[in-house]
Amino acid sequence: MIEHLVTSGTFSLDGGTWDVDNNVWLVGDDRKVLVIDPAHDVDAIAERIAGRRVMAIVCTHAHDDHVRQAPALADLVGAPIMLNPADELLWQQTHPGRQPDLELRDGQLLTVGDIELRALATPGHSPGSTCLYAPELSTVFTGDTLFEGGPGATGRSFSSFDTIIDSIRERLLTLPEDTTVHTGHGGSTMIGAEAPHLPEWLARGH
Repeated sequence: MIEHLVTSGTFSLDGGTWDVDNNVWLVGDDRKVLVIDPAHDVDAIAERIAGRRVMAIVCTHAHDDHVRQAPALADLVGAPIMLNPADELLWQQTHPGRQPDLELRDGQLLTVGDIELRALATPGHSPGSTCLYAPELSTVFTGDTLFEGGPGATGRSFSSFDTIIDSIRERLLTLPEDTTVHTGHGGSTMIGAEAPHLPEWLARGH
């Protein structure tokens, strides 16, 4: 029900560019899938989709490494791009001539096959950062909001440490402890593994 692909490319913001590896997640069955954060390599993602119907391409936020290839994949598979509208300014930096197809709103339910995912607005890494929680799978897809070891980066434009801490504390650490956290970069973790470390994150300030 959950498939994972790692793709490699670059992330650019505020005049800098960095090499990054991104996690691409597919959720669904043998007929339909939802693609979360289609980073870098359209051909590799399309190969993993393997002809299944793509219900939507969901962008957890609009940093360019997460959205640069979204239009190309959408055109290839005929699926709508979903993004929280609070990330419009970031989206326009990468795609000034094209809009996302659908708004991704807090509390919105997305269904693919027998799986239901609920959108959780978690601003901080970016204004429109949004996680996807699948209770049946005991899984939350956090994009760049929560990683193994703490919050996503908040040292660049459109980000806020205080805001991301509020989002994590109120929207993510309240999920069941056995919830698997699938992230936008790097390894996965568990809510129960991260929750005890909140005071450390507050003390270090990032």
